[in-house]
Amino acid sequence: MDEAVGDLKQALPCVVEAPTVHVEVHQRGGSTARKEDIKLSVWKLLNRHNIVFGDYAWVEFDEPFLTRNVQSVSIVDTELKVKDPQPIDLSSCNIALHIFQLNEDGPSSENLEEETENIIAANHWVLPAAEFHGLWDSLVYDVEVKSHLLDYVMTTLLFSDKKVDSNLITWNRVVLLHGPPGTGKTSLCKALAQKLTIRLSSRYRYGQLVEINSHSLFSKWFSESGKLVTKMFQKIQDLIDDKDALVFVLIDEVESLTAARSACRAGTEPSDAIRVVNAVLTQIDQIKRHSNVVILTTSNITEKIDVAFVDRADIRQYVGLPSMAAIFKIYLSCLEELMKCQIIYPRQQLLTLRELEMIGFIENNISKLSLFLSEISRKSEGLSGRVLRKLPFLAHALYIQAPTVTIEGFLQALSLVVDRQFEERKKLSS
Repeated sequence: MDEAVGDLKQALPCVVEAPTVHVEVHQRGGSTARKEDIKLSVWKLLNRHNIVFGDYAWVEFDEPFLTRNVQSVSIVDTELKVKDPQPIDLSSCNIALHIFQLNEDGPSSENLEEETENIIAANHWVLPAAEFHGLWDSLVYDVEVKSHLLDYVMTTLLFSDKKVDSNLITWNRVVLLHGPPGTGKTSLCKALAQKLTIRLSSRYRYGQLVEINSHSLFSKWFSESGKLVTKMFQKIQDLIDDKDALVFVLIDEVESLTAARSACRAGTEPSDAIRVVNAVLTQIDQIKRHSNVVILTTSNITEKIDVAFVDRADIRQYVGLPSMAAIFKIYLSCLEELMKCQIIYPRQQLLTLRELEMIGFIENNISKLSLFLSEISRKSEGLSGRVLRKLPFLAHALYIQAPTVTIEGFLQALSLVVDRQFEERKKLSS
């Protein structure tokens, strides 16, 4: 029997699918060039550069047409599943080109009129938005959080396209990101909406992001029936009805649902409150049936998330505090930005954590500064991403206060400001 199985395995063809490499082409805002013409020019560019190492971006071009019409050409997301940059032979890959222009308009408010006041029910962006440009790359996580989220949405679209019977296999198009404050959950939701709008630009002409104002929803509307909730979701339904649009509904701090229902049961809120919350859950159940909508939610208080809502979430992704490796990468990106702006001058090359590992963390003239940064990263563990991104600014404001500073001077200031953060935390906790 075993021999028969072995023969069968040998007889089956081994199909190895070529990897897909995503190339994002940022078309200039004032450009009116046709996408087909831009694609041709980008293909010529890629043919001249067959081998790349991980993510790479071109921002200057030899060809005048690209210079006039394109801001950048970026090979993206190659490192989401592979930690170490690998040489990529573009000639042996499936190349997916995504051409996009940024919407510069900014958010608009979705207002709902009540008898005594005008309630701002939601903020609304047309995607891809200039406000979220670069946000995806700025978010650093240790586990494959970003790749998991991308894969999830692509699978929901595939199952919808193939008309998989949802009575047999269920999926709700609901994502729940949970974890401590300051870990970038809300930013990740916005960045994911932006990324998917670009990634699916051949399928949807644009994206819509509606961020529901949870605090208004669950503090002001308890005295009302479910009418205002229904009105708000009708506006979202109108967006979903446009099949050229990919619609994202973001509910931040979704544990407010639990707080509302608990308060109602305890008798501290009007009985109408629970009808409002149930109306929200009912509306979510209605809009999730559409193939062009994704519901993104966040929570800071994991243990208080409403069970009725948790059951609706397909993906429940924990987003924790960054590890030392992630902190090192965050600091590197901050230092690179300050060197680009010539606040840190002259520019000096810093080694990555992987490169330090390869030389066994041995100190020499080349590795000295990078080793100092790794020490700072190690003692920064326990700080959130939100705090870490503030520290370079505080380091300059508190310890430098000069137009330019050397990398050595800046790292010393950064080390001091990290110590200060933990001292202040102790004082606050006492």
